Amino acid sequence: MILINLLPHRAEKRRRKKIAFFSGVAAAAVAGLLAVGLWFGVVQQLTAAQQERNDYLGREIKTLEAQIKDIATLKSEIESLKARQKAVEDLQADRNVPVHLLNELVKQAPEGIYFKSVKQEGQTLSIVGVAQTNERVSEFLRNTSYNSEWIERPELIEIKAAGTQTVDRSQKRLSEFSIRVSVKRPQESAVADSTASAPRAARKD
Repeated sequence: MILINLLPHRAEKRRRKKIAFFSGVAAAAVAGLLAVGLWFGVVQQLTAAQQERNDYLGREIKTLEAQIKDIATLKSEIESLKARQKAVEDLQADRNVPVHLLNELVKQAPEGIYFKSVKQEGQTLSIVGVAQTNERVSEFLRNTSYNSEWIERPELIEIKAAGTQTVDRSQKRLSEFSIRVSVKRPQESAVADSTASAPRAARKD
């Protein structure tokens, strides 16, 4: 028996191809949507995690800024306390300075020198006196320049004739002088002594 297909097989074949094509396109679109959805979910998770890290860093930065402000305040308070402590120490150290200065002037003044006035302004000492000879003034300058522990950098401001004086039945001309010197602080004297003793100790070793 012979079977004859009278249906349009070519049209049926084209229809099947169309169905297969559109099915593939639909499957690809679904796969694409799934991939995009998955990628979007991953990006959202990464963004949320990064945002959490940013928030944590922001909180830590604010905490550190507050701590830095506290440290700066503490430093300023410490510096203020140090300044007050130094001022008190300076006052205590300077309390006996006038006595030491008068003793030092008497110690360094050679015979034949008399002081008329001694005035201190800060770390500067102004001295006015009378000397029997100019050589006595020079000797006083040398003593205060090299041998004094409390006075340094003497500077002769003025020297002039100031009348005469009878000494051993002879008339001697007097000279009035004005000198300016710098006062050493007790701390500076101690530092100078320690600096000077260091090389001697090294030589002994």
